[in-house]
Amino acid sequence: MICRLSGTFKAAREAGMFCRQLWTLRRRCCPRSVLLVGVALCLVYQTLAVARSRLKASPTVSTLPNKSTEPVEQFGQLLIKHPERLNSVIGALKNESSNVQLSPSGSGRKAVVLIGQRVAADTEVQLYLRVLQEQGYAVRVWRYAEASAALRRDVGAPGGSDWALLLCVPGGSERVCSSRAESPLLQPHQRVSVIPELDRAFSHLAGLCRFQSDSRLSGLEFPIIPSACEQRRDGGSPATPQWTPPHPPLGLAAGRGFVAMVKVYVLVTSVTPLTAFLHPTGLVRTDLSSSGYVSKLQPFLMKHLGADAPLALASVREAVGGVLLAATATVSASQPRSRCVLCFQLLTFTLHFNGSLLPEIVQVQKDLHFEDLEDPDFEGQITKELILEDALKFLLPPTTENPDLTKLFSESGTPIGEKYGGCVGTNGACLPPGEAHLLLQFAHQLRTGGPFKLLYPATSPGLTALQHHLSQRFRTAGNSGTGVLLAGLLSWVLNQTGMGDPEGPRGGTSAEGSPNSLLEKYYSQRSDCGHDRCSDPHLRQVYTDPPLALSPPFSPGVREYQAEVPFDTVTVRIRAEPVDCSCQVHLDERRGPRMANYPVGLGSSRISILVTDESEAEPVIMTIYTLSIYRQTRPSLPMFSEHVTCGFQQDCGLLVQPDRPCGLEPLSGTPSPGEPQVYDRACSSGDAPGRWVVPCLSCSDNRTCDWREVSWQPYGCRHPVLTRPQLQSCLMDRKVLFIGDSTNRGMMYYLMERVNATLQDWDKAHDTIVYHNVNQGHTLISYSYYPQFWLEKARRPTFKRALELLIERSRPLEDSAQTVLVAGGVQWLNTNHLTILHQVLKRENLLNILVVVKSLGMGFHLPVDGIRSLSLRGVQDLYSVNENILTAAKHYGYEVIDTFRITMGRYKEFLQGKCACHFHEVGRPASSPAPLHRQMKLFGQGEEGGTGPSTAGPQQDQRPGPGPGSPYHVHGPVNQVYSEILLSRLCASPRNSTLRPH
Repeated sequence: MICRLSGTFKAAREAGMFCRQLWTLRRRCCPRSVLLVGVALCLVYQTLAVARSRLKASPTVSTLPNKSTEPVEQFGQLLIKHPERLNSVIGALKNESSNVQLSPSGSGRKAVVLIGQRVAADTEVQLYLRVLQEQGYAVRVWRYAEASAALRRDVGAPGGSDWALLLCVPGGSERVCSSRAESPLLQPHQRVSVIPELDRAFSHLAGLCRFQSDSRLSGLEFPIIPSACEQRRDGGSPATPQWTPPHPPLGLAAGRGFVAMVKVYVLVTSVTPLTAFLHPTGLVRTDLSSSGYVSKLQPFLMKHLGADAPLALASVREAVGGVLLAATATVSASQPRSRCVLCFQLLTFTLHFNGSLLPEIVQVQKDLHFEDLEDPDFEGQITKELILEDALKFLLPPTTENPDLTKLFSESGTPIGEKYGGCVGTNGACLPPGEAHLLLQFAHQLRTGGPFKLLYPATSPGLTALQHHLSQRFRTAGNSGTGVLLAGLLSWVLNQTGMGDPEGPRGGTSAEGSPNSLLEKYYSQRSDCGHDRCSDPHLRQVYTDPPLALSPPFSPGVREYQAEVPFDTVTVRIRAEPVDCSCQVHLDERRGPRMANYPVGLGSSRISILVTDESEAEPVIMTIYTLSIYRQTRPSLPMFSEHVTCGFQQDCGLLVQPDRPCGLEPLSGTPSPGEPQVYDRACSSGDAPGRWVVPCLSCSDNRTCDWREVSWQPYGCRHPVLTRPQLQSCLMDRKVLFIGDSTNRGMMYYLMERVNATLQDWDKAHDTIVYHNVNQGHTLISYSYYPQFWLEKARRPTFKRALELLIERSRPLEDSAQTVLVAGGVQWLNTNHLTILHQVLKRENLLNILVVVKSLGMGFHLPVDGIRSLSLRGVQDLYSVNENILTAAKHYGYEVIDTFRITMGRYKEFLQGKCACHFHEVGRPASSPAPLHRQMKLFGQGEEGGTGPSTAGPQQDQRPGPGPGSPYHVHGPVNQVYSEILLSRLCASPRNSTLRPH
């Protein structure tokens, strides 16, 4: 592979032979210190030898100012003759860099962040703002359009541009950064988040094929999988790599059987000379996995390869480093060198192991990519932001202004001094500001703690040999006197800081006795998370899908947040990440999930995020964050005189009846506005087929409808709406028993409020409860919750037992219509329950009471954590189950309320609750949101097909709602519709003459 390449220069060959001999002795007799000095001498000798040949053979190719070229050449020649002087130069630079800020004096630390099509609330944008502010930057956020003009104004200002960092968030703004990085007006201290050379190298349509088709690279082997050249001509991504390449893999036998795809993340901080760093986190996928997962590279390789893991990791480093070297050489040779010395670029390398310890590169992508994860929205985004944060802190250490900065740079920004020996502060290191900045940056990076570890320059014989070959074939600034001199300086900085351990790249045993100690130490630190005490109980970020614009913007110290979502957003997935990895995060409950899918009902939903300390046996809640999400009602327009009436039975988003139409349809025979409506008769049952109707400007666009006027319309009949006196008279001296779940309970509280004009008592009862204060004490209401699903099955009361208990608590009961039993719920009811109900009533001599069966309703159709979820087929099956329940109930002579047909067309209008089945909520009138609809309306239709709202006498005066001083009120227009149908059926017996049409 690359390691086997032979140098073409005589000096490179001699040095290579010496290095190889030194390498073979590394485990036998060489002390660590001697080995370190020896390898350092190898690298410097090879580098300076090539520099000497370049200086003798060809003029310097450089984009530096002419006045700096001669001192640099003289300085380089002096170093070649007297390499020992480099030590004092590096020492001076090292001392200076400990207190110096990498930006000109007086310019401040200003950063410009271009967000493109992103929104400011995006968690990635927030990350940039937070980290940059923590590092002492004053940050300005722009989209790309206004930024261009602003950046041009900065360039024309006295003293040049005032920004130190230009950072482009992926999503449309990259072109601005790329052009700015190549601008001739760019100042030496300014850095941009795009390296033009790499941007060109990995944006070309040929992709990785350039390394196989470029004649200048002939004879050099690059570990690139052949399928990587299967590039579409339209500029798309390469074809999805196959697990088995067309040729047999080459490599060490020890690695056979190891098949994996690995994504590694690389930070390049310079291309001339090349400096690159590898993050220990990768995205891995073995042949046994259907999707990738995030893992530290070192433990992943050790798990699958054991003692061969260091060799595999070294091969990864050499493969990535070799492609980077070739990419920068080929691009730099064809275009002039960029002036952006401090630019940086994040790259994703995808590598394929196929039975060998030598991987092949499948793809190189700009930016960080996590598409192969099972959960890229959360796991991928969180990992991406962690790497981004590591990169920013690695590149931009927090520093303060230094008044002694002129020791390194003059006020004019030109090199200080004209000749070797006449420079200030660096013992004669007469380098232009950009190159001096580069050396200082490199020294900072080597001393900066954190996960990023040096990838190149590295003490790898293979990469060293490849660099020599490329220097021979490509004559660029990078391999001219200046470029080689900088490379030599970087090598000395590397070895002077103690980071040039030759054991690291080849994976030998370090002084601590563990392979690749730097990565291993970092991994061991992170693996301790969750065992120590939670020392910083704050959240680092809250992630949501879809992304929510939190108000105020997220900050670890803020505990209360609000967000608003449109009507069509019915679920939100939430995951929160703690600042301290020893802290745990749970949603809603002390032992709740860390990530959950929440249904978002109309109005406000409140979610609690708990940060806990679980170092002891019992978790301790340290901090509570709350997120209030307000979901808007349907987009609505006021009804104009020019409108049409549209009807619908089901929403196209959930086809309960696949063979029936969905969405809005124009109604034929709709009367003109002001034309009197015709109502022929009251409906004879509570399951009369019908549809929802709503006035719209156009039935083809539901956003043009006035959804405040939506109403339920049965076909050919009407459900009378009772006045309060009528209802009070109807229920005089009657007992109404309810058995069922919370949807049944919502109908009960609606009845109580309608009768009393107020709702004085309210409770989320989950047992049996009796109300004696209804209708001035003339009506008794009792309720029994069924099923008690939260209990163990062995302890859960049966339907028979719950019904018997309800009857016992409600006695004495009259065997007539004066006793009413309302049974049903959202989806638990089936025909067996009706058989049991009939048997119990027969045994209790109550067969003549009025029984009303509330049928099924929409719910459990959303994928929500912690509860069962129905598939589309499951929802469709409910329609048939519901029809069977209605048929069986009528067989026993029971009244029915078909809530399934009523709710299926408006299934998105559920209110709070995980089941998405509640179409009511009880709250205080003063604190409740504005009414979702102005009033409940029940439509009727005459024989001639006319439709319209009821205008019959007292019905217009009935606006069901709380009376003065009512502490509670039942909200929910859908619940209001089927509850009013219930009331009409309760009072439909012949003795209630008040129901006859007026």
